[in-house]
Amino acid sequence: MEEDGPLLLNLGRRNALKRKLQSSPHGNPPLKRKSKPSVNNFKKCAAETGTREKGSSSRRSLPKKQLTANQNESQKSKLFIKTSSLFKNNPDIPEIHRKAVQQVQENVFTTDSFSQLDLHPHLIATITTVLKICSMTSVQKQTIPVLLQGKDALVRSQTGSGKTLAYGIPLVQSLQGMKSKIQRSDGPYALVLVPTRELALQTFDTIQKLLKPFTWIVPGVLMGGEKRKSEKARLRKGINILISTPGRLVDHIKSTECIHFRRTQWLIVDEADRILDLGFEKDVTVILNALNAERETRQNVLLSATLTEGVTRLADISLNDPIRISIADEVRKSLKPALRREKEANGSSNCMEQENFAVPEKLKQYFMMVPSKLRLVTLAAFILEKCMYAKQQKMIIFFSSCEQVEFHYELLVNVLSGELESEQPKRSPVSVQLQFLRLHGNMEQEERTEVFQEFLKSNTGILLCTDVAARGLDLPQVMWIVQYNAPASPAEYIHRIGRTARIGCHGNSLLVLAPSEAEYVSLLASHKINVSEIKMEKVLSTLMKDDRFRLHRPGSKKSYGVDPQEVRERATVLQTKFENYVHSSEGTIQWAKKALQSFLCAYTAYPRSLKHIFHIKSIHLGHVAKSFGLRDAPQNLTTLPTANSKKKTILKAKRSDLLKKTHGKHRLAEILRSEYSSGMDSGVSKVKKKRKKKQRKTGDQQTPV
Repeated sequence: MEEDGPLLLNLGRRNALKRKLQSSPHGNPPLKRKSKPSVNNFKKCAAETGTREKGSSSRRSLPKKQLTANQNESQKSKLFIKTSSLFKNNPDIPEIHRKAVQQVQENVFTTDSFSQLDLHPHLIATITTVLKICSMTSVQKQTIPVLLQGKDALVRSQTGSGKTLAYGIPLVQSLQGMKSKIQRSDGPYALVLVPTRELALQTFDTIQKLLKPFTWIVPGVLMGGEKRKSEKARLRKGINILISTPGRLVDHIKSTECIHFRRTQWLIVDEADRILDLGFEKDVTVILNALNAERETRQNVLLSATLTEGVTRLADISLNDPIRISIADEVRKSLKPALRREKEANGSSNCMEQENFAVPEKLKQYFMMVPSKLRLVTLAAFILEKCMYAKQQKMIIFFSSCEQVEFHYELLVNVLSGELESEQPKRSPVSVQLQFLRLHGNMEQEERTEVFQEFLKSNTGILLCTDVAARGLDLPQVMWIVQYNAPASPAEYIHRIGRTARIGCHGNSLLVLAPSEAEYVSLLASHKINVSEIKMEKVLSTLMKDDRFRLHRPGSKKSYGVDPQEVRERATVLQTKFENYVHSSEGTIQWAKKALQSFLCAYTAYPRSLKHIFHIKSIHLGHVAKSFGLRDAPQNLTTLPTANSKKKTILKAKRSDLLKKTHGKHRLAEILRSEYSSGMDSGVSKVKKKRKKKQRKTGDQQTPV
């Protein structure tokens, strides 16, 4: 009987199968449904199942309904898998507990007008009609009278306070009033040094407007990227106010015979700290030597928003008994005696480590803690919120390298530039397309100039750039400054945010930090820079306004609220769009890896004083790779800090011979191919080496002794 048990069980199963076949309407076995239906066919499968089971008894249809419900639940659970991957295993965002600090404020405007100064009537008329300026700023009120007296000056004032006119007005007043009328062929009477090409163009434009009534004075600009031949031709004809970047001027000093400084009476160094930061200290020394060789007496002016040790050293070398003008010091003097004593006790303002920076009064500063995996989608959501969903605005986003600018420009243009698709109740038709521009040092000069002018004249747009746009540029109507990569110093932070809230206008800034970089907020606070927090979840919730990022799921209802789960789903859809674009071709994958590598190189280049905040070991490479649209961390990627680590990478010892053999553009391509290969090539080569070794051993054994 024990042996007959399995036999009876099998007979029972066969009889049940026969009854099932007989219950089929056509006598054929029922069609097998796929156990894992796709999202698109899910509704169709459910409908067919319902039709087939109408004729079945209620006793047999009940389990099938339960099966359908179970499949619905399993399908939903499958749709949530990707969501958890983007929001899973992220570091906790720390709570920032700090006291609000009292920021150093400068009074930008005064009630004094330019007519109160001893200026030429035509110059005053040009300022009021062409430049449309009626009253002086604080730095202009203090600087112009000093320079009109012919004295040297060291001027320190916050960004966007009108420093260009502070030296431009007395310069034009001095040159137009010379007894012997200036001739173009006389050569330079004034030399203005600026750190970047864009600032050179902007300064040239301002000086040209001031010279409108004085047509005999000729301004000119020299900068890298332009044709030397045409610049030499202009120098031969004569330039009276020469505006130049240090590198190009040194080039002409060494190679152009017609350039001379016999009549140069003015030397103006604008954004002096940035000139030194960019490594132009030797070039400035060459220029000073060339000026001193032909004319020792002249009026010298140094201007900057921050005073570094290098600027102080340059002032000692180039200035003769200068008048020091600092608007922040004037504010400090006007404070109550108790507050002034407290500030003096904290340390000298000349010390870079304890320097307190003046911030525009109408500038609101924010920071946002974002885990590395979510940086890309959070940046995209913020752009959409401020430039598409809300009133159209101009925005500047700062990156730490040229490669990152190029990569994010292509990525954002291809993924975000579509029109808004909203399921919200339509109050007015929305058809806004985002306009992205890019600006960095590796672009051709003609393209750089074109982009600069386009963004300058545009009412909307998002400019992705490096620190090439961080100094001196007056870009009107910029409402948001986003620092996607944290600056290397509080001084650089001040210069970046200075592109907005200029000359008394309103503006906002956002600093994006990883949880491991939270201490940077305390560092800013120690320099009297007060920043408020924006929550990442609030920014991501704006994705609910666009149906392009909705997860199309059967049976889902329209949601008009903010459901955290749906916000995560939409963020995942957006991340998937980014990843799909990056992985659409081998070329885009290489671009992403190249941008990632440049980010890591820049991260290793933070100064030693900030290594406790920005350390390469605190980075999770896989999470950071996700923020570049890569699904996996690249293999065999090693970056080490060097003196020029922002533009160089040190590869493993096995790759050192590649650096010697490759040159130019092909060098970079070969390095990328070798560093970002899948690892299969190296594995094959190892196998070949092993085979060769075996062949040698067998050969040695076969050879007679």
